[in-house]
Amino acid sequence: MNRRDLVLGTVAMPLALSPAWAHHGWSSFDQERPIYLEGKVASARWQNPHAELVLEVPADLKVPADLARREVPPQSAPVDGRALLAKAVVPNRKDQRWEIELAPLTRMNAWHVPEIKAGDSIAAVGFIFKDEKGAAIMRVEYLFVDGKSYGLRSSPA
Repeated sequence: MNRRDLVLGTVAMPLALSPAWAHHGWSSFDQERPIYLEGKVASARWQNPHAELVLEVPADLKVPADLARREVPPQSAPVDGRALLAKAVVPNRKDQRWEIELAPLTRMNAWHVPEIKAGDSIAAVGFIFKDEKGAAIMRVEYLFVDGKSYGLRSSPA
C-alpha cells in the first residue's frame, strides 16, 4: 500500500461510517400506516441530503382531535392529505426520542419552511419502518410548525 492509498483510506473511513450517510428510501417505510408525532426539538441538522431533527415526544402522546380537519397544502405529488391525516395514529413503540427526516433543503426552501432549531416545538405526520422494527426514525410527509402546514413529499403544487 502506498502513502496516497493510506491517506485516502484514512479520510474515507470516517465518512463511510458517518450516520449522515445513512439515507433511507421511501420503500423501507410503512406508507399504509401514517404516524403522528409531536414534541420539542432536541437537536437539528439543517443540511443535505435532508434536514434532520431529534424530537423528544411526551410519554402521553395522543393524536389531536382536530388533526383530520387541519388544512394541508397541495403538493405536486399525488398525496391525499386529508385521508392521510384521518388515518394517523401514534406509534405502538414508546420511544421518547425520534430521528425525524425532513426533505432536502431545496424543497424546504420551496415550501418556505423556517429553519427549525433546538427548543422549537413541532408536530409531524409521516411514516416509520414497517412493523415498527429498527431505529426510531420517521420520514415526514406533513410538518406542522407555528400553526402552518407543509407537505414535504414533493414541491408545492
